[in-house]
Amino acid sequence: MKAVPFTTPAEAAVAIPDIVRHLRAGGLLAYPTETVYGLGSRPLSPDVRALAALKGRAAGKPFLLLVSSREMAEAQGLAFTESARALARAFWPGPLTLVLPGGGGRLPDLLRGPEGGIAVRWTSHPLIVALVAELDEPLTSTSANLPGSAPAPGAEAVLRDFRDAVAAGQLMVLDGGVLGNRPPSTVVDCTGSAPRVIRQGAVSLAELRAGAGMLAP
Repeated sequence: MKAVPFTTPAEAAVAIPDIVRHLRAGGLLAYPTETVYGLGSRPLSPDVRALAALKGRAAGKPFLLLVSSREMAEAQGLAFTESARALARAFWPGPLTLVLPGGGGRLPDLLRGPEGGIAVRWTSHPLIVALVAELDEPLTSTSANLPGSAPAPGAEAVLRDFRDAVAAGQLMVLDGGVLGNRPPSTVVDCTGSAPRVIRQGAVSLAELRAGAGMLAP
């Protein structure tokens, strides 16, 4: 079992057509981001259910979406509140996840969190941006680890933890190198009248307030 090299633009250019075919056939993907390695799929109900089964994710715990532009998020029917617009202007692309209202009828409810929104991030990983742009739809994302364990630091750990899915051809693993001990994205809920931090991560509360002022949490 081997991972697909995915560390340079040249490697990505070679790999992306095969990755897109794999995802469009219902396959799952392990890939690097600007924070941690992620597991993902196309944002379709059968694919998301397969991803949840692979991860062993508890029912009702949603996944987020990675996009390659704000326009891609809006094309899925997701709505940007005033605070979400300010935070996106300041921190996208980057390790800030915004929980947005909307998406009804276009995105599966499996992606919807308890606050009623869908979490989305314009990733700043240039090779994943290129992949998502070629896929022409968002890529779902959850950290690449088994429940109760730390996120995988690199492709070797993903291959080990999910070897049965890799051997079966269900999971394709991209090797983007060892990422190190990076915090996950900060998550801000923008579905209510005022934004609130759901998870502290790579972007601090002070940075949020410096970037978005009164429109920050």
